[in-house]
Amino acid sequence: MSYELRPHTADVAVAATGATLGETFAAAGDGLAAATCDDIPETGERFSLTVRAEGLEALLFDYLDQLIYERDVRGVLPVANEATVREAGAEWMIEASARGVPFADISARDVKAVTYSEMRIEETGSGWDAYVVLDV
Repeated sequence: MSYELRPHTADVAVAATGATLGETFAAAGDGLAAATCDDIPETGERFSLTVRAEGLEALLFDYLDQLIYERDVRGVLPVANEATVREAGAEWMIEASARGVPFADISARDVKAVTYSEMRIEETGSGWDAYVVLDV
């Protein structure tokens, strides 16, 4: 699994890949962290979260939005993301965890929000690709 930050007009985009949907979503979460902070220390405690949505794009949006919410409420940067994505009846679900690095341990930029602009999730011959634009 991997991610790459890409310039995008006044925003920043994350291109994420993984062998599974879970790896791809976790890589997008790591890309969100990288857009926020250059150097990530090994501090912080893990926390878990579960998100449900009607489709994969909505799930990616809601998952990254939940990471931003956790950042704001807990005062931590969610890093070292791990995730499992699966269909649950008529909806999709992600069960995830992240290590929350305290803001006191980092110098962070503000990522305001996730956008649907140009968002895509595609299955490839080697796994999955995702692309998401972040409002900075």
